[in-house]
Amino acid sequence: MSNLRVSRKAGQFVESVIREMTRVARQHGAINLAQGFPDFPAPEGIKEAAVRALRADVNQYAVTWGAPELRQAIAGFMAKRRGVEVDPETQITVCCGATEAMMAAMLGVLDPGDEVLIPEPFYENYGPDGVISGAVPVFVPMGPGFRLDIEAMEKAITAKTRAVVFNTPHNPTGRVFQKQETEALYDLIRRHDLLLFTDEIYEEILYTGRHQSPLLEPGMAERTLAISGASKTFSVTGWRVGWVISPPALTSGVRKVHDFLTVGAPAPLQQAVAEALHWDDDYFEPMRREYQQRRDLLVAGLQQSGFACESPEGAYYVMADCRPFQRHGENDVDFALRLIRECGVATVPGSSFYQNPEDGAGMIRFCYAKRVQTLEEAVEKLQAWIQTPSASC
Repeated sequence: MSNLRVSRKAGQFVESVIREMTRVARQHGAINLAQGFPDFPAPEGIKEAAVRALRADVNQYAVTWGAPELRQAIAGFMAKRRGVEVDPETQITVCCGATEAMMAAMLGVLDPGDEVLIPEPFYENYGPDGVISGAVPVFVPMGPGFRLDIEAMEKAITAKTRAVVFNTPHNPTGRVFQKQETEALYDLIRRHDLLLFTDEIYEEILYTGRHQSPLLEPGMAERTLAISGASKTFSVTGWRVGWVISPPALTSGVRKVHDFLTVGAPAPLQQAVAEALHWDDDYFEPMRREYQQRRDLLVAGLQQSGFACESPEGAYYVMADCRPFQRHGENDVDFALRLIRECGVATVPGSSFYQNPEDGAGMIRFCYAKRVQTLEEAVEKLQAWIQTPSASC
């Protein structure tokens, strides 16, 4: 039947490679260093807060754009930890995770045909986000060392360019972009009267000092939609509690789209996240030190195993060069699948972070949001595997 077809939008992108690698890892019983979620428990405090909310029968719809307690907590968090004053009544929309937050922001602000610049490599959701919202993703390669190429971004701007998507700390590379890079980016955005969608989900997982919000930069608060959430900071990726901080003039668009997408995020979990956002450095500093320990363990293990890589500055991913181990004609996807079967370690093929798969065909991404024991076991498997005949090119 002619009507049995998917939409043109859905036909423009593939299923998530990251989530697919998790499914394959489960089939083979492999250690999952692919998808970005911890294999260790969430903090006891946030779990107990959720239990209290459930027992208090907080089980019905919260206010569509977020429980007042959570929006107040987000505003307090931003003031305390970012030095940014935001109005919980006119600027904050709570969504079902940062994933929905980015989608609601784009759908609520962009029009069909608007072009959106996306530096690459990029988190795989951004392209489909643009397509679903009717916008046109325009991918701009970064320069050497995964530095922002402002000149290339300038050349990519057309009369249809409306916005830029920016992610720091960066997935998949682990870069924390330097002040010189961000200042040049913000200058570009102001000069061309563009909007900025920022993915700041890893804002508390960085090793180079406090995260610097673009909302503090001159002329940026009125053109920035800042997206974050609880998933990574509090190790609750399955809770799906995220948010958008937007200029008051744009909030109504975000909220209307969010309302009809999901109505609202889980009410009891919003209460728990509100409590956690009031925690101080007694939680955040040890959390960062533990991630740094995991990073150092994995990076050293990868380098000793022959995977060239740099030490990430933030988030919890490592991009590694897998070319020394690829067979003739083998792309990154085939290599990643072979690594699961032969070595028992799952990663994400680098091509999933590029518009042109060939640009990432010699890379794979490792996630180190795992127990030290898990990472040690993964490194042992890698080091044993490289000694086998099948590991050679």
